[in-house]
Amino acid sequence: MEQMPQSPEAGAPKSSKKTMLIVVALLIVALAGTLYLFLQYQQLTKDPNVVNQQKIQAVVDKAGKLIDLPQGEVPSLATITDIEQLKNQPFFANAEVGDQVLLYTNAQKAYLYSPTKNVIVEVASLNIGRQ
Repeated sequence: MEQMPQSPEAGAPKSSKKTMLIVVALLIVALAGTLYLFLQYQQLTKDPNVVNQQKIQAVVDKAGKLIDLPQGEVPSLATITDIEQLKNQPFFANAEVGDQVLLYTNAQKAYLYSPTKNVIVEVASLNIGRQ
């Protein structure tokens, strides 16, 4: 018995299997990536303190490149939203909406940082009544 040459369609199932495997592999990678990002988001939303700490650390990192900041203390962070309430205070004379204040209570220092200009606008001593 003589075998007949295979038609071009005979090779198609091999190509289809290969394509299907690639599609399945890409789907698995996409699902794994989505699951990872979802779990990271869940972790952040569980503890709002983590989000705040990350924001503070980001500002400390940027401002710390411009001036030596106190070590061993996590500052409080405030963002200026209404400059009109602060314009009579000398520390805020050159402040703008969006500027951030780093308050180091133990070191008794305050730093006014402008993220838009990436400069330290003002530095002051804090006079916190201690008893």
